[in-house]
Amino acid sequence: MKLGERILGVEGGGTKTAWCLVERTDATFGVIGQGKLPPSNFRLQTPDRLKAIFRELPREIDRAGVFLAGCGTAEDRQSLSRLCAEIWPNARIITGSDRESGVAAALEHGDGIVVSAGSGSSVTGRRGERIERAGGWGHILGDTGGGYFLSIQALRLILREYDLQRVERPFTVKILQALSLNNFDELVRWAQTADKMEVALLTRVVFEAAAGGDPRITEIIENGAQALCDYTETIASRLHLLAPKVMLMGGLFYRDSIYTHAFRRRLKKNLPDARVAIAERAPELGAAWLAAEVRDHVTFQPKLSEEQIDNLAAALTEQRNPRSENLEKLSARELVELFVEEEKFVQDALRGAIVDLTRAIEIVTESLRNGGRLFYVGAGSSGRIGVLDASEIPPTFGASHDLVQGIIAGGMTALYRSVEGAEDEEGAGALALNERRVKDGDIVIGITASGRTPFVLGALAWAKSAGVTTMLLTCNPHASAVNVDVAVDLAVGPEILTGSTRLKAGTATKVALNIISTGAMVMLGKVRGNLMIDLRTTSAKLQDRATRVVAELAQCDYDSARQQLEAADWNLREVVGKIDGGRSS
Repeated sequence: MKLGERILGVEGGGTKTAWCLVERTDATFGVIGQGKLPPSNFRLQTPDRLKAIFRELPREIDRAGVFLAGCGTAEDRQSLSRLCAEIWPNARIITGSDRESGVAAALEHGDGIVVSAGSGSSVTGRRGERIERAGGWGHILGDTGGGYFLSIQALRLILREYDLQRVERPFTVKILQALSLNNFDELVRWAQTADKMEVALLTRVVFEAAAGGDPRITEIIENGAQALCDYTETIASRLHLLAPKVMLMGGLFYRDSIYTHAFRRRLKKNLPDARVAIAERAPELGAAWLAAEVRDHVTFQPKLSEEQIDNLAAALTEQRNPRSENLEKLSARELVELFVEEEKFVQDALRGAIVDLTRAIEIVTESLRNGGRLFYVGAGSSGRIGVLDASEIPPTFGASHDLVQGIIAGGMTALYRSVEGAEDEEGAGALALNERRVKDGDIVIGITASGRTPFVLGALAWAKSAGVTTMLLTCNPHASAVNVDVAVDLAVGPEILTGSTRLKAGTATKVALNIISTGAMVMLGKVRGNLMIDLRTTSAKLQDRATRVVAELAQCDYDSARQQLEAADWNLREVVGKIDGGRSS
């Protein structure tokens, strides 16, 4: 980086946003401005609120490092980068989680463990290139040992003791006073609407009660410190750090020595050689340091090379359909006729893929028969279609929910609304498979209409490197070469609405997945003729269907069939087995 560059470091959490502005004058950085603003947890604040906070920060900068609590995924970082670029359009921007800025502030390039306890909590360790993490799962499922956790435990304590003994502890009075409330009913109503930050602010009252000798509150604090020690010891073990450097960060350690003492005392029992110290540099300085370390310009949205742009433009799914160029001029009847007429291209595409679909069924069947699993991976419409097909397998064929799984870029949220940028991270696709513990013997089918979705290609590359059988289902037969075992090309041609692959491409994709999954289930023996014999009778409709299946196979009346199912506790497979056995005898 150049001398004289102005670098902004921002660290946002549940209780505040801290920032510093530094300038490099020689071999060191000089702080030329710093301050604190309202909280900016990425998950708990709206984009408009974050922008309002950032607009209060210095604007004339060359670089910015913005690290917020809750900004944990690649999609989060991309969204935050995009937002920051609106505030600082000419700056080089790097974004991430407050864990990263904390580690940078405490350790720079060194090895060690950083224990952070503010409104939330987390423990992060590093040895060389290896990073290990514990905690930091947010206030609903995690944050054990953080301010929110301690406050909630204390509030539950006073209500539990009141229920059991009808006594109000002195601590209760202090809580009510701190909140300007009059009784328990008002406290409960307050808790029902209070957010994470409001609850965490009660930590001051909790520590005051512990300092005053309240044994039950002291126990809560000791338990919180013990949880952080447990995480620290686990991280040290994973990284094989026998005498780790342990740096403490966050408001609970900075403000309340009682917590620091409790942590040190408990850690010493199992890690006597650990070197525990309070981090001297603030996390916002770590954020600035990370921004200074960036060599390349981190843009707010993916930059495509000219070759990539040309490839995308050449994709069949991106071409204009000459039969629909006057779409807005058509009547409703003409629109319907056009859509129906275009469906013939879906049939043609599927007919042209018969050989590859046959091979796909055979491979999937063999895998599932030998204990493997089938994974669909996609983004946007392709991902939703994959998740839909996977979700239908358990009720239709009585299969376990993990036998066929759908993975969509952006996760559950992307099923019902667009998650911008989720498909652009190859690493996210690989991570998704890694988290599902995909292994040799499983099958991964990547679904991408264009054949070029980074999330899908990243997943396929990871699967291939792990020895997993891979397939690609695409509607662009001219897609760049992808190393897979089977490629199913569905050349449906340009869409009626240019680029809207939820139309013909989506229809062809849905039918192709129907063929593969249903074909595999048939070959695994889960049907008789064209009747389901493993369906789960979880509703009146399905019980009726099962009854008719039994009546058909046993050549008996409806009531007799129902009686057989009731006697077998509605286990259709068991009844069918008895019917087969009776025939063979």
